[in-house]
Amino acid sequence: MNYQKKAICNVKLHNRISTISLPQLRCAVVAADEGSFRRAAEVLLVRQSTLSRGIRQLEHLIGISIFDRSSGGVTATTSGRGFLRHARSILEQIDSLITTADRTSRGEAGQLSIGFRASLSAGNLRATLLDFRQRIPSVELGLIEMSQTRLLMTALRTGMIDIAIITGEALQSNGVTLPLWSERILLALAESHSLAAQETIYWTDLRGETLLLSQLEQGRELEDILISKLVSSEGRPRIERHDVSGDTIKSLVSLGFGIGLVTESDMGTNFSRLIYRELRDGTGPSRIGYSAHWRAENDNPALASFLALLRERYPSAAS
Repeated sequence: MNYQKKAICNVKLHNRISTISLPQLRCAVVAADEGSFRRAAEVLLVRQSTLSRGIRQLEHLIGISIFDRSSGGVTATTSGRGFLRHARSILEQIDSLITTADRTSRGEAGQLSIGFRASLSAGNLRATLLDFRQRIPSVELGLIEMSQTRLLMTALRTGMIDIAIITGEALQSNGVTLPLWSERILLALAESHSLAAQETIYWTDLRGETLLLSQLEQGRELEDILISKLVSSEGRPRIERHDVSGDTIKSLVSLGFGIGLVTESDMGTNFSRLIYRELRDGTGPSRIGYSAHWRAENDNPALASFLALLRERYPSAAS
């Protein structure tokens, strides 16, 4: 019997609470701030009779008097002060929720996951991320670094990331591609290497050398460029592929184990006894392009903001 009475009381309490409206809470809080129903009505742009009636209904619902009324205005009762403190907190949370939702819908808040296969030590990707963070600091960035195949075929397809920034212009089904920037391809050499004395190095100078490539990073893209520059296998360097990072490749190069291919953004990481030289062919410096890839159906507003920044920073590529 006691359990049934308690359940009935809880239902009645719930029904009373559910009838309390946010305008009633706001009227009470503003009236307390202004110390007057008349001034509160002016602030809220409502009739004083409407505000007064709403507060009376609120007092009836919660079962206490929120205000002591007098000809000089209103003051909160002891019980009313406690209620108003909680009411103010509720309104602040609601206002914050609405503001956050509005900013998220406009791409000024929320989350954005970026997959990449490029160095962050220097270069355009580093500058782009810094620019985006400074412009829209409320968007939480999640960065995922993995191979280009996994970025396009797994992470992007499954929604693990919103956008992938990679070398080349590879297309995937149901995706959109935006060309971005390009970087010079450089030759990484130990200071003691015989080619270090040359300011300019041509692809044909690599014949007979040992080229170290990473299987984890953009080694395959660089190898494809090497093959396009040196069509005959006899004119190519001997290739050693290692299951290590690009930084480890540069460490091996600095120790004299061979030479390496890097892009300009890789120069942000310093290694002792390691130098860089520009690689050229008959037309000039060799370059590798970067592009952004995302799913056409992705409606994340933060992604739209990031794409707008990319188009602004790299307008010639975007056009």
